[in-house]
Amino acid sequence: MDLKSLIRDIPDFPKPGIVFRDITTLLNDPAGLRYTIDTLAAKCQEQNLIPDYIVAMESRGFIFGTPLAYQLEAGFIPVRKPGKLPAAVHTVEYELEYGSDTLEIHQDAVQPGSKVLIVDDLIATGGTAKATAELLDKIGCEVLGFSFIIELKNLAGRQKLPSLPIISLVEY
Repeated sequence: MDLKSLIRDIPDFPKPGIVFRDITTLLNDPAGLRYTIDTLAAKCQEQNLIPDYIVAMESRGFIFGTPLAYQLEAGFIPVRKPGKLPAAVHTVEYELEYGSDTLEIHQDAVQPGSKVLIVDDLIATGGTAKATAELLDKIGCEVLGFSFIIELKNLAGRQKLPSLPIISLVEY
């Protein structure tokens, strides 16, 4: 299946010169959505990336992480922006191109030594995925790899990530 044909390009969003890769058109295609999840699961199994937990960042990572966790018979753990999780959290701050951001995970969400796979819809500069890996390293988890639907190759986000397996289904 040609997933690129199901991803809509929105020029000049969120600012002039940026082409936003809109996955809502992929999500509303039942066959495309099923193919995406099934392909991610198959690629994980082929590479022996069998986690105890899928860890995904809000919000679009949740869309793909939860059904992938179901397919791989793993638990699902959300990583959120500050103030969204109700119990005690671990926090990581990270640098963005223009400023900084923060991610949080419940302190009791995962035990040290757990095997985790980080999932998001897209990797651009790699900052969010790298910060999530650092957050999980602090906890003592074993990060098995990363899985994305879209990879923006020209932004070289892959180079910021640890030397682990990286799955991406569509490259721009």
